[in-house]
Amino acid sequence: MALTSVLAVTALAATGCNGLGSGSAGKDNGPIVLGMDIPLSGSSADIGPYMKNGAQLAIDEINAKGGVLGRKLKLQVEDDACDPKTAVAAANKLVAAGAAVSVGGYCSGATLPTLPVFGRQKIPMIIPAANSNELVEQRLDHVFLINGTGSQQAAAAVQWLTKDGAKKVAVMDDNTSYSKDIADLTAAKLGSGGAPAKAAQDSVNPGESDYSPNVTSVLKSNPDYVYWTGYYQEGGLLIRQFRQAGYKGKFLVGDGSVDAKLVQIAGDANGEGVHATMTQTPDTTPGAESWIAAYKAKFGSEPGPYSTQSYDAVRVAAEAIKKAGSTDGDKITKALEGLNGFQIFSGPLKFTADHTLSNGGFVILTVKNGKFALQDSLK
Repeated sequence: MALTSVLAVTALAATGCNGLGSGSAGKDNGPIVLGMDIPLSGSSADIGPYMKNGAQLAIDEINAKGGVLGRKLKLQVEDDACDPKTAVAAANKLVAAGAAVSVGGYCSGATLPTLPVFGRQKIPMIIPAANSNELVEQRLDHVFLINGTGSQQAAAAVQWLTKDGAKKVAVMDDNTSYSKDIADLTAAKLGSGGAPAKAAQDSVNPGESDYSPNVTSVLKSNPDYVYWTGYYQEGGLLIRQFRQAGYKGKFLVGDGSVDAKLVQIAGDANGEGVHATMTQTPDTTPGAESWIAAYKAKFGSEPGPYSTQSYDAVRVAAEAIKKAGSTDGDKITKALEGLNGFQIFSGPLKFTADHTLSNGGFVILTVKNGKFALQDSLK
């Protein structure tokens, strides 16, 4: 009901924007604006700078080569705080700024209500991180995902759990669109086709500090593996509290928990050995050394999760604008659908009919000496 209300308000707000989303507020000789709504505040604020920097690195490289259609690119960033209402306001700011393409989106629950904001103005969305199947199920022409979907992540999770010899798996989520989607898809696959049995499925309320009732309830099912599909803040707390309650089994976490903060919150000893389903990160991508060096030289810090996907989102947007020969949204959308073999970090790009990647590219990472490192490519 809350999401429906937000969508209704969004649609009304978007109709009052007078079609400003045509690239630099209609200026054909000014910079082409790429809009990015990402979390710069709230519990996922650590991810935002990685995404912003990755996008800016791509823009600087493209501008150094002359830009696109004889025009420079400009990155316009707004904070969505991973909150639906804040995200709607951020999206409307990007429309007002004349964004030609949206290259943001981290939390699926915050990205979902922005779809009609950009859709009303025919602004294509190239989403680098958010990957709930709900985004795909809208079947909107202007929405494209360059991160693996929830279905692909759930399949990777079950593949790993089976390969690692799990017997009984407890699946836990935080009731957000992204987390619940992966949890439900994973739970549905357990107990069939040689996959381990489902021990329990439980949801927590995000933002709390004590999950002992959830931990106690899950432990009654005697799992030997716990798969947490939410974000790192709650994930770290759950891992710590499971260990404090005497749990000796293993943990698998979803891509929203792949961050150094997970280990800091869980505690070094508790975090060691935690596995994760994740698409590529800079330090687990073969051949990314020169890109990492360029990132560090420019920003003075290590690149983190979704910096490469954000870098690619900008490059894909630029390629589509170039092929469209215009900043017209419909023409850019057609150009995106026609891309075939454009090289991004995950491989040659060709969108499926659903505007997703044909291969999600999920791998298994494992915390070793406090850092997530590549464990298994699942090939």
